[in-house]
Amino acid sequence: MHQVPPRYVLLGGCILAFGAAFVNVGFLLNTGASASHLTGDISRLAADFASVDAVHRHSFYLVCMATLGFVLGALVSGMLLHHPQLELAKPYGRIVSGIGILLVAAYLVASASEVFAIGIAGFACGLQNALATKYRGLVLRTTHMTGLLTDLGVMTGMWIRGHRLEIWRMMVPLFLCLSFFVGSLIGAFAVLKYDLPWLAVAGGAYFFGGLVWSVVKRRLKEA
Repeated sequence: MHQVPPRYVLLGGCILAFGAAFVNVGFLLNTGASASHLTGDISRLAADFASVDAVHRHSFYLVCMATLGFVLGALVSGMLLHHPQLELAKPYGRIVSGIGILLVAAYLVASASEVFAIGIAGFACGLQNALATKYRGLVLRTTHMTGLLTDLGVMTGMWIRGHRLEIWRMMVPLFLCLSFFVGSLIGAFAVLKYDLPWLAVAGGAYFFGGLVWSVVKRRLKEA
């Protein structure tokens, strides 16, 4: 069975984390709700549910749709990939291109309904986050950083105590977190400074990125 080399895991994970952050910060700035990391939003869900005014009701619907979409996206990813272990044979390229199509669809409906747009984007983020959750014992996440920061802290503490760790295991969570921050920063500039159609831009990048990975995978198999 072909294994994906660690450098490709790191590069691909960083690109996906960048993309998820780019999408997420756009929704945060435009709606106040997250599409890719839902821990805080689920807490808000209860607070908004307890409120009766129209503003909180709209926020409640946004968080509900984002959460439902995320879970359904992860469900579909599980159905398509069958196992969370990262393997070269799995159709990651087609799924990433599919995420791009979903983000373009979210862009097209956003002007009519923010609620449906964030639901579609949440589906795309859930699909992405469940693409591969394990690689050689390392837990991978690309749409939220809490677990990665925990892993980074734990491994750094072990290293300080003298445990021998493979450097790439520490570099993966570190660079994923940095990529997420940079994606958020550039996404914020795209929305606030340049007023770009950020969802359409992200969708196009995902679509073509998936095509590129399909080509790279074919070459890796032939090597």
